[in-house]
Amino acid sequence: MYILYSFRLAFQSLWREKWINLLSVLTIAAGLFMITLTFFVVYNIDLATKKLPARFSVMLYLNDGLSEQETGDVIALVKKNNAVEQTRYITKDKALQELKGVLKNADYILEGLGENPLPASIEIKLKKESVNIESVKKFAADIKKIKGIAEVEYGEQFLNSIHSIKGMAEAGSLSLIIVMSAGVIFVCYSAIKIAFYRRKEEIETFKLLGATRGFIRAPFVIEGSVLGISGGIASAAAAFAFYYVLFYKVTAAIPILKILVFPLETFPALLLCSLLIGIGGAVIALGRIRFS
Repeated sequence: MYILYSFRLAFQSLWREKWINLLSVLTIAAGLFMITLTFFVVYNIDLATKKLPARFSVMLYLNDGLSEQETGDVIALVKKNNAVEQTRYITKDKALQELKGVLKNADYILEGLGENPLPASIEIKLKKESVNIESVKKFAADIKKIKGIAEVEYGEQFLNSIHSIKGMAEAGSLSLIIVMSAGVIFVCYSAIKIAFYRRKEEIETFKLLGATRGFIRAPFVIEGSVLGISGGIASAAAAFAFYYVLFYKVTAAIPILKILVFPLETFPALLLCSLLIGIGGAVIALGRIRFS
């Protein structure tokens, strides 16, 4: 009976102040939707950087004139490095053939070169845990000391840019999520505080009748929960609409966007977070109100 009565009081209060509460729900939904979009961006950046090791390679260009034995010795020394996952030796002729394949119809620019100007090389795939700025730099410095290697190329600027973008995105998104979460909690806090003071006379009557603090607070906690979960449902609907438009409409015009991923686990997590935020806002509001 006590629980049912608390729910009845909570829903009566929500309906009595329906327009204010609707505005609160929409504000909460907007904040949670922004958090969801931020998570979506960071999730895809993180996913892209995790795929980097599979596509990242280091190229070792060998000195001209190395014998077959010397080339084999260089490859053996490279393979001994703990960071190396696999190697691929590319002869001068193979390098020229691959270049022609890249140029396709423009391969006529290679005509008249005479002797093949491309060096033999070794393409190296590093282990996943070794694909980071510090490890790659150390690997390049160590490998360059091997006799017979003329140059080491690994796209230092590209690697630095990727890790810088990831770092800035994570820092920026964390700040935004904290600010937006605080804003959403404040909306719940304000809504419950207003509801409390509007029902002050009713609460005074309950106190005179000997009602406990738990009995008085329960409807407000339920109100906060309802506001939070309602905002969560609205933001989840907006997120689903965003997901549908992006993956079923926009990608038809911009196919490259098909590489983006929207984790469907976001939806239940969003609803749970909205419920906890609603309860949290209500608890904070009630904790700052004097009942005496």
